[in-house]
Amino acid sequence: MERKSYRLRLRLVKLMAAAAMVLPFVACWYLYYANALYMPFYKKGNWLVIALFAAVYIVLARIYDAFRISTKRITDMVYSQVLAAFLTDGVLYVVIWLLMRKLPNPLPGMAAMAAQLLLATGWSWWAHNWYFHQFPPKKSAIVFDKHYDIENLVHEYGLEKKFDIRLTVSVADCIRDVRMLEGMETVFISGVQSHERNVILKYCVAQGIPVYVLPRIGDIILSGAERLHMFHLPMLRVDRTVDNLENACLKRCFDILVSAVALIVASPIMLVTAAAIKLGDGGPVFYKQARLTKGGKIFHVLKFRSMRVDAEKDGVARLSTGDKDDRITPVGRIIRKVRIDELPQLLNILGGSMSVVGPRPERPEIAQQYEKELPEFRLRLQVKAGLTGYAQVYGKYNTSPYDKLQMDLMYIANPTILEDLRIVLATVKILFMPESTDGIAEGQTTAAREEKEEDLVGAGK
Repeated sequence: MERKSYRLRLRLVKLMAAAAMVLPFVACWYLYYANALYMPFYKKGNWLVIALFAAVYIVLARIYDAFRISTKRITDMVYSQVLAAFLTDGVLYVVIWLLMRKLPNPLPGMAAMAAQLLLATGWSWWAHNWYFHQFPPKKSAIVFDKHYDIENLVHEYGLEKKFDIRLTVSVADCIRDVRMLEGMETVFISGVQSHERNVILKYCVAQGIPVYVLPRIGDIILSGAERLHMFHLPMLRVDRTVDNLENACLKRCFDILVSAVALIVASPIMLVTAAAIKLGDGGPVFYKQARLTKGGKIFHVLKFRSMRVDAEKDGVARLSTGDKDDRITPVGRIIRKVRIDELPQLLNILGGSMSVVGPRPERPEIAQQYEKELPEFRLRLQVKAGLTGYAQVYGKYNTSPYDKLQMDLMYIANPTILEDLRIVLATVKILFMPESTDGIAEGQTTAAREEKEEDLVGAGK
């Protein structure tokens, strides 16, 4: 009963956020745009336009985690709310353009956007404080074997208000007396082998304790298994990812459509960028680099040049160290911030060597270094490399190979066109987030963690 009450209150607060973003549009619509249509609507037509705005906004807000009050900072919620609202405003502006049969006056829409910004800020501040006043931190335990230090991550991401870490225990000690988790409201399981983990999971489920599990590579592969019955027994069938003809054709059509439209829309930006690079140091505008795609096939990715011409004059392949990297040109710093340097890859997609969504194409030399310590890294090559992807959206430039592999396998386990569309929309959110372009540490050539890689390999088996 208490859980139902919690969900109801939380849902009402989230509906308030949706209402706060819809109301400025409603005012804008009725006060100006509804009367300026080529053929004004009756009552139901107006309601339909408002319902369209609400539906598009809610879909985008869910993609951008705009309603995730319990685990997001106030600034993150404001950014997600505003991004979802502004993109929805853009969609409806195009709809209104079609209904008016002429370019609408943008000023009423801009006034609505200003109101949305203020309301999003106010709601996010209020909702954050309301939530943590209503729901105190949950008594939490961490059961660990290898890999992450969850307690430090809780502090790093400002989640002390959500999780009150009362117990940090090794899996060996926990298995000896699993009842030590009694009274906990949340349990984190990190890097624990399946046998020991199952003991803890069964206990927590029986006690009604929610569990957050950091999966191992085998768990993620299994998540894409086909469920079936054989010999009158439940079974899971696991195989390499193989697209059937229908899905392959659908994905290729999606790639062509998205890349073609994106090239048309981005062409002015690409022309300005090309001119800026040429004027900057007189060097070539583009550069080609060997990368890996499906099945380990090598292709040459096309990008705007953001580094000096002699960036790798020593012949060593290395990732960027971010803002600290003195090889990056002044123009390069700008275009890397907002990913403009990636736009020429749209030509790779049209040519068929890349997809819109897929694992980041890695350089053969760097992939070879990763595979020496993490042979499973080649599992990323089950599908075509992508301009964007799960790891690009939810990870960072310097995400470790093990984490990158896990995120890519999450996509590979369940690839669908709807998932591709969701990732494309989610990509918009990270374009202006500086942490998504963080470089590697000084002195490193890859994104491998400083800890012993054998620990990561062991955690993946």
